[in-house]
Amino acid sequence: MHPKTRIIAVTGAAGFIGSHVCEKLLERGYGVIAIDNLSKGNETNIEKLFQNKRFQYIKADITDPKIANKYFRNVDAVIHLAAAKIPRYGGRFETLITNSEGTKNILEAVKSNKSKFIFASTSDVYGKNPKLPFREDSDLVIGPPEVARWAYAVSKIFDEHLCYAYWEKYKIPFVILRFFGVYGPKQHRSWWGGPQSLFIDKLLTNESIEIHGSGKQTRTFIYIDDLVNAIIKSLESKKACGHVLNVGSTQEISIIDFAKVLSKLIKAGLKIKKVPYSSFTGKKYEDVTKRVPDISKAKKILNWKPIVNIREGLTRTIAWHRNNPA
Repeated sequence: MHPKTRIIAVTGAAGFIGSHVCEKLLERGYGVIAIDNLSKGNETNIEKLFQNKRFQYIKADITDPKIANKYFRNVDAVIHLAAAKIPRYGGRFETLITNSEGTKNILEAVKSNKSKFIFASTSDVYGKNPKLPFREDSDLVIGPPEVARWAYAVSKIFDEHLCYAYWEKYKIPFVILRFFGVYGPKQHRSWWGGPQSLFIDKLLTNESIEIHGSGKQTRTFIYIDDLVNAIIKSLESKKACGHVLNVGSTQEISIIDFAKVLSKLIKAGLKIKKVPYSSFTGKKYEDVTKRVPDISKAKKILNWKPIVNIREGLTRTIAWHRNNPA
């Protein structure tokens, strides 16, 4: 508990990550202003928090500058999680505008108070860089604009530059966190939430799992508790200001092997249906073949590392799916 309650604004607060962040902030004695437009979030994720006097929830859209000026101007810090993701089925305009305008509006609102700004970026910014593991100073290799999926990475790269620009011009302290494959209870039950969301539900109902492309593409997956721990450490650390930090697991696994792990944990037969990218995009699409972080910088600056192994994290997540059928 802090002697003086600090007020932290959380965008995307009713979403998977945001709801867990709000819970942890309240546990640590902070006051929380939770903002979400419910485009992907759900009030059920935060309904138990409504009884806490230090919790305030506002249904609002951060792309509206009036909202940013009203709710962000006097907070002590902002944890900015709200975003539109990869336009897998279209929606490039929404991705670009939501991510660029929303971030700019918040930075404009906090510049007079110089509130700390924790920005949720993504491993997608590394794009097609073949050199692993990805370091924070690695090149960001993005595909051509004719491929819509790169709109998400480009919007996040632009937002990262905005963080630096507002520091240079207005001295707004910031931390940029690049997330790698977050999973856990309350995750979105679609591709928005990642492959594990759909894989678990399909295995529980004895249906075929759709794997895009070859299935040999690799990822790393980090359990939600470990991610939230990194966010809180970034909020409370003075050393983290001005840094970009990878937040993820270093345990690389192919999508097919990941599906096999899930099937063994669930004790269900594995039926795989390989799906070409063109079948769900209807146009040219580029996937990332490998995505593995170097987290030595986060270890040094935040004294942080993930502690929940993938089997334990998936076991907890599967239990949540069983108790909350889709």
